Amino acid sequence: VSVGAPGMRPRAAASLTQSWVPLMPAISARSLKHWGGHTPGFGLRLGKGGRRCSRGAVAAVASGADGEPKVWEEVVETGEHGFKKVIMEVDLGGQTLRLETGEVGRLAAGAVIAKQGESVVYTTACGDLDLNKEEVIEDFVPMSVHYQERSSAAGKTKGGFVKRDGRPSDDEVLVSRIIDRTLRPMFPPGFCREVQILSWVLAYDKNANPDPLALISASAALLSSAIPFDIPVAGVAVGMDSAGNYVVNPTREFLSTSPINLFCSGTEDSVMMIEGAADFVTEEQMMGAIDAGMKAVTKICKGLALFAAKVQEVRGETSLTQLCRTPNDTLFEAMEAQMGTMMYDACRTGKTSKRDVYSAVFGLEKVAKKLFIYDKKDAGEELPAGWEIDVKNTFKKFAAETMRQQAKTEDCRVDGRSCREVRPISVAMRPLPSSSVHGSALFTRGETQALATVTLGDAGSRQRTDTLDGENSKRFYLQYNFPPSCVGECGRVGAIGRREIGHGNLAERGLMAVIPSEAEFPYTIRLESLITESCGSSSMGSVCGGCLALYDAGVPLKRAVAGVAMGLLLPENLKRGNELDKATIMKTMEDEAVILTDILGLEDALGTMDFKVCGDAVGISAFQLDIKCEGLSTSLLKRALEQAKEGRLHMLFHMLKAQPKPATELSPAVPKMTTVTVPQSAIGKIIGPGGANIRALIEEFGLTNIDIQETGTEGVVTISSKSAISNAAAEDKVRFMVQEASNFSPSTARGSRSGVAEAEVGKIYEGCSIVGVHPFGCFVELFPGKEGLVHVSELDVRRIDNVEAEFKVGDTMPVKVLALKDRAGKLRLSRKAALQGEQMVEEPSI
Repeated sequence: VSVGAPGMRPRAAASLTQSWVPLMPAISARSLKHWGGHTPGFGLRLGKGGRRCSRGAVAAVASGADGEPKVWEEVVETGEHGFKKVIMEVDLGGQTLRLETGEVGRLAAGAVIAKQGESVVYTTACGDLDLNKEEVIEDFVPMSVHYQERSSAAGKTKGGFVKRDGRPSDDEVLVSRIIDRTLRPMFPPGFCREVQILSWVLAYDKNANPDPLALISASAALLSSAIPFDIPVAGVAVGMDSAGNYVVNPTREFLSTSPINLFCSGTEDSVMMIEGAADFVTEEQMMGAIDAGMKAVTKICKGLALFAAKVQEVRGETSLTQLCRTPNDTLFEAMEAQMGTMMYDACRTGKTSKRDVYSAVFGLEKVAKKLFIYDKKDAGEELPAGWEIDVKNTFKKFAAETMRQQAKTEDCRVDGRSCREVRPISVAMRPLPSSSVHGSALFTRGETQALATVTLGDAGSRQRTDTLDGENSKRFYLQYNFPPSCVGECGRVGAIGRREIGHGNLAERGLMAVIPSEAEFPYTIRLESLITESCGSSSMGSVCGGCLALYDAGVPLKRAVAGVAMGLLLPENLKRGNELDKATIMKTMEDEAVILTDILGLEDALGTMDFKVCGDAVGISAFQLDIKCEGLSTSLLKRALEQAKEGRLHMLFHMLKAQPKPATELSPAVPKMTTVTVPQSAIGKIIGPGGANIRALIEEFGLTNIDIQETGTEGVVTISSKSAISNAAAEDKVRFMVQEASNFSPSTARGSRSGVAEAEVGKIYEGCSIVGVHPFGCFVELFPGKEGLVHVSELDVRRIDNVEAEFKVGDTMPVKVLALKDRAGKLRLSRKAALQGEQMVEEPSI
């Protein structure tokens, strides 16, 4: 028995003799609405005689119009089990996205397998759904998201002693953050039960990026579960080809070289989150990429709505909306009536100090609690469950709305700035001594401050990570640190958190587009940003401070870049849970929204949007959007992008006034680098057993590092140290080791040739021509085609301190062959023995 419908992809058992039997299953009203009120075609395929295969299916198939999502039910029998599966397929630019549920992970509240190409992602959603549990009321959703790329998905085993997949990589954390930031705003008000999303990449196809699959399957798992989550959300990756065409869900390899690398998520009709990097594309190109992504997101969301309706129909489950406590809506008007004047004054203090601003606004929270909690209790009034949380949340909404009204009507913010005004900027170049630090800068914007330092190194300093695509090596990387002291608090200090990984990644991507190529600047670049003060957008402070520190270090950046954080204040009744339709909400939102440049921490906490944009006057290099409502219109995003350009140009003016261009000289503390090209056959000799020779070279010459990169038939040895003299001495030693390995003279590029006679042990060869002179000795030609090294210790009976001063290329000398070292004909030669006329002493071959 197999599954199918007209226009659908053939299934595995299509070779059976089949017949169509009409079938009309129940369809939800939501599904009928999608099909335009018309009943879609359904059918049941039976094998010959109605017999079942070992893995058969009885299916109800809903076949949509061409290009539209298709959702159907399968009953799959495997062994002694019968699984009721629900499947959704949708075409995305020639690629088929497939969702399945009902066979795997049946004990989870929701479990979905997403497939595209040969990539397979399995995601589960679980929650605390006990209706009899004593309610713990919070003002947030305690949700955790964990995404893991299993090494077995790419047919690999984890390196090191522990073979189990363990601590998530930075890339896995970033995908987890994308899922979290997209889903969190979509939970209904009043829901505060624990939720956990787990997502595993089970199979990896390089031609199918698993990142969007993780978000889509997480959304599908929540929608098809009893967890209250009723609005479909989806996400796609968007790139741009060489012709300027937008490509939805391209490969990771394509995105790594694309002028735009965008991840866009949203609902059927609004944007929820965007994140990515770009090679200085214009605001118009960025909006084009967002529009292209949203078209695909809309199609997927329609399929998710059908998928969720069918799953709940098959399971006989419904969303447990009774777990959502209804917040009290009357508090806002009461609070506005009793505290309106006080809040108005608090929101126009004009003070720039973070303490003063927070004290003025949140100091009134005590008044609100007294009026609406303590006074009512003292009066003997019994307060309903969750009343204190309602007072807390309503106070925040009240403060945000007051701030919005003042900004809208008076163009005045809580610290006295206008909506487009940037806080005061100060720059201190080279605050740390260049004798030890390669480059540094202190960037201050208002009360947000970043101390950026640059460390330059060789290839051995690169950041290496193991991914499903193999080992990844980063020549430039930024490490962001946000200690609790930067906000005046005590807190945990230890392993880096998810927030720091996300902020550091954004700042790194903002600067990546201006990093010079390795041919232009061979150093590995490590940039650290230590946040010493934070009152809004420390990641953008890291971009500005990092750019200046790179200038101070002498890194020839392609151009200077700056970053700015944009905020948004929306009317509280437009964020969620009102009676207006979505079109009306979007139109009113555009009219009433207030966009803020360079937001304070308070405006970030109480506002609706945090939109960070990096770039210069030409275009955008990185961006990130997070919101706290059901979505934004693209026209509102366009306004924010245009206003962000003004802000970053203002910052660039102050930055370039402090440091107009990169320093012309590197710090004396920067390691000196020397490269030597060697034949591949000599690499093993240079490395030595277990790296013994390299360690000996580093210790002998006081080097920082020796790195070897293989390039085809050759190897490139990079020697690093604080002294050019040490580099030169180590280079000579490396060349000597190459000669020992291959008996090859780098001076003449000749050497032993097949058919050339062997030298005779004990014989003195007169008039041997010198073909190469080095500090460690001279290369001589015994006779045509046979060359060898006379080490400095064998040049004379006396000590020779400077070989180059006493011997020249083209001079001649007598040489005695002391020994043949091995069967390859490598020689041990001595001018000293020839001058002394010693008797031949044959040494044993090695």
